[in-house]
Amino acid sequence: MSNPANHLGLLFIDFQDVFLKAIPDRERLLKRTLFAAEAAELLGCSIAVTEQLPEKLGGTTEQLRKALSEDTPVFSKAAFSAFEADGIDRWIESNQIDHLLIAGIETSICVYQTAVQGLGQDVGITLLSDCISERRAEDREPILKQLLSMDAHVLPSETIFYSLLGSAEHPDFKAFTELVKRYA
Repeated sequence: MSNPANHLGLLFIDFQDVFLKAIPDRERLLKRTLFAAEAAELLGCSIAVTEQLPEKLGGTTEQLRKALSEDTPVFSKAAFSAFEADGIDRWIESNQIDHLLIAGIETSICVYQTAVQGLGQDVGITLLSDCISERRAEDREPILKQLLSMDAHVLPSETIFYSLLGSAEHPDFKAFTELVKRYA
């Protein structure tokens, strides 16, 4: 049986403290993001991280860094779309990623521009609705409506990872349900 996560990538966009400080629901966002990171690792998804101008703005928040394996690629970027980061195209190609799960901040800027560019390059895009956020709550709805109209998907992380499991008979089901309980 093939692993449905084989051609799936999870991209964490700009989880830097300087940005997180401006996010009203940052504790909830970090909790759900850590769940997604651990679930993706467990189920064998390819994972990468972007950082917006890390030399000026600092790197990925320590909580997320600790949840990821040491060999998780980190791509520095100046452009708002993650697809403009040096090396990200090679990461997508070398991991044969045809669908990208996106977690990150800010929904209305970097997440949006990454999703639009990915869709334009025929990469499937799913925004993890519980793993994205923005400074202003009123920005979320029009952005998600627009991306949905462009064939992006928006779903909670648990929905995605349960779909990858497919059945309670999956060998990682027990470990996954422990993650669900820990991050409830």
